[in-house]
Amino acid sequence: MSTDSIRVRFAPSPTGTPHVGNIRTALFNWLFARHQGGKFIVRIEDTDVARKVEGAEQEILDSLTWLGIDWDEGPGVGGEYGPYLQSQRLKLYQDAAELLLKRGHAYKCYCSPERLDEMRKEQQRRKVPPGYDRRCRELGDKERAGFESQGIVPVIRFKMPLQRKIVFEDLIRGEVTFEASTIDDFVILKSDGYPTYHLASVVDDTHMKISHVLRADEWLSSTPRHVLLYEALGYKPPKFAHLPMILGPDRSKLSKRHGATSLFAYKEQGYLPEAMMNFLALLGWSLDDKTEVMTRDELVRNFSLGRVGKAGAIFSQEKLMWMNGVYMRQLSIKEFVERSMPFLEKGLPDNIKRPISREYLSGIVPLIQERAKVLAEVPELTDFFFVEDLEYDFELLIKGLDKGKTKEALSVGMGRIADCSFDAPTLESILRPLSVELGLKTGIFFGLLRVAVTGRTAAPPLFQTMEVLGKERCIKRIESALQKLS
Repeated sequence: MSTDSIRVRFAPSPTGTPHVGNIRTALFNWLFARHQGGKFIVRIEDTDVARKVEGAEQEILDSLTWLGIDWDEGPGVGGEYGPYLQSQRLKLYQDAAELLLKRGHAYKCYCSPERLDEMRKEQQRRKVPPGYDRRCRELGDKERAGFESQGIVPVIRFKMPLQRKIVFEDLIRGEVTFEASTIDDFVILKSDGYPTYHLASVVDDTHMKISHVLRADEWLSSTPRHVLLYEALGYKPPKFAHLPMILGPDRSKLSKRHGATSLFAYKEQGYLPEAMMNFLALLGWSLDDKTEVMTRDELVRNFSLGRVGKAGAIFSQEKLMWMNGVYMRQLSIKEFVERSMPFLEKGLPDNIKRPISREYLSGIVPLIQERAKVLAEVPELTDFFFVEDLEYDFELLIKGLDKGKTKEALSVGMGRIADCSFDAPTLESILRPLSVELGLKTGIFFGLLRVAVTGRTAAPPLFQTMEVLGKERCIKRIESALQKLS
C-alpha cells in the first residue's frame, strides 16, 4: 500500500470531556499517519443523541489542538469526504440498512423496550449469556404488517450467521477468531433513523477510504460484527489494530479513582502539552527499553505499530510529573514566563497589582525553574516576590535563637546591607562574614534572614532572592520582622 493511500481516523463521540485514553488513541493514529506520510481524519460520531453533551465536540477539538495534533480532514478543515459529523450523513446509513434488508442480511425487530427488559431479566435469572433472543428474525409479511398497523416503528437488526467462525488479522494481536454463535443479532439502525456505532463506522470508514482502523482494545469484541457488515455490504475492510488498554497503578481500568482522567484537567494543573504528548505516546508504545524523553519530531520519526504492545499500559502520575519537570527545565526564561503568566494571573492574590511585569518575572524564573514540576505550582512558589506584607508566625524568626539575639542579628544585618551594592555576590560577601562576627552558624543566620525577607523557611537561594526583591523591599521586610519581635 502506498503512503498516499494510508488514511486513518479519530472518531470520538461528543458525550463528555475528552478522556486521556481517547486522546491517546488519537495520538497513535496521528503518529502513524505522520510517520507514513498519510492522512489523519477527524470524524465526530454524534449519532447517540441521548448522551450527547453540549460543548463536548469543541472540547475534543480543543484537546487535539492543545496537544499539537492537527488534522488533514474534518471539522473546521473540510475535505472531499465530508461532512465529518455523522448526524449530517444519516441517509448513507439508512440506505445501507435498506440494502442489508434487501439482501437478507438484516431484519426488522418490533420488540418493545419493556419486552426486551423482561427478556434480559429472565436471562439473568437463568444465568444464560445475555443477547437478543431473535424473536423477530423469521417474522412473515403478515406479522410485520400487523405490528406496523399498530404504529410500532421497528429497529433493524443484523442477521448473524448461526454457525460460523469469524477470523480476521489484527496488526498488534495477530490472527483473532470469534464464533458467530456467541454474538447476538445486534441493532444497526434505531427506530429514530439513527445508526448504531457498528453500522455508522463501517459505512463511514468505507466512504472515507480509511485504510487502517487503530482503536482501543475494548472494541476488539465488536470487530467480528464489523467484519460481517463489510462482507454483507460488499465493502473491503480496512486493516485493524487494537491498542492496549490504559490501566491505573492497581492494573484496573483507568478511572477517576486513580486521579484525573480528563486531558483538560492536566492542562489546568499546568502540564505542558509537549510533555503530555511524550507521556501518552509511551502508554503502549516504546522506542526501546531506555529512551523516555522524545520530541514531537522524534516520536513521528520513530513510531511504528510493530512496537505497540499487547499488555495494558500503566498510567503513572509520578512519571508524568517527572517528565513534565524535565520539559519545564528545558524551557527558555521567556517561554517559562509566557506559559506561567495565565497561572499567575489566576493564582496570585487579588490584591497584587496587575498586569504582572514580565521583566520582573524574568528575574524570578531562574530561581524557581528547577523546583517547579507543573505550571500551577508557580504562583505558590513565587507569591512572596509580589505581596507587600508577608504573613508568617513570628516564632519562625527565633528558631534556634533567643529573641534578643534574633533582633541583634536582624538589626546589624539591615545596617550592613543598607549602603551596599544590592547584588547577590556583594550581599554574600557582606553577610557571610557577618554570621561569624555575630557568633552564629551561617545556616541559622541565613535561615533567619530568609524568613524575614520571604516569610518562608524554604525558598530559592537567599542572596539571589534578595537581589530580585530589591533593597527597599528587603529592608522594609526586615523592619517588619523586628516589629513582630517587639
